[in-house]
Amino acid sequence: MGNPINIGVAAKIGKYSDAVEITAGARQIHISGTPGIDRNGHVPESFEEQAHLAWRNLVEILAAAGMGVKNLIKINQYMVRTEDIAAYPPIRLEYLGDHRPASMLSVVSLLVRPNILFKIEAVASD
Repeated sequence: MGNPINIGVAAKIGKYSDAVEITAGARQIHISGTPGIDRNGHVPESFEEQAHLAWRNLVEILAAAGMGVKNLIKINQYMVRTEDIAAYPPIRLEYLGDHRPASMLSVVSLLVRPNILFKIEAVASD
């Protein structure tokens, strides 16, 4: 079994860990779908604010594991509105810089709550 890493965001939505560390061979962190929600359960209204907050949550989870964005090897990003696609690349670039992990972006009809517009999940390794 892996070691849970929790910053308190996942607990606001359900009963799961923010991330799970796997230590067989190469050390890996599997990060749960992390929305733009803060520790108090507040969800900003705009897509841009939610995307920034989700990325900040992801960076904080990585830091809790002693890693950074350069350790990301796979990211899956989910949004609910196609009109937000154009606004997203500059936000992603702000956090990833020139790092290019494997990645997938999906537009889905609904996330866990109707007011959540963006989520990101990831795998990191060192």
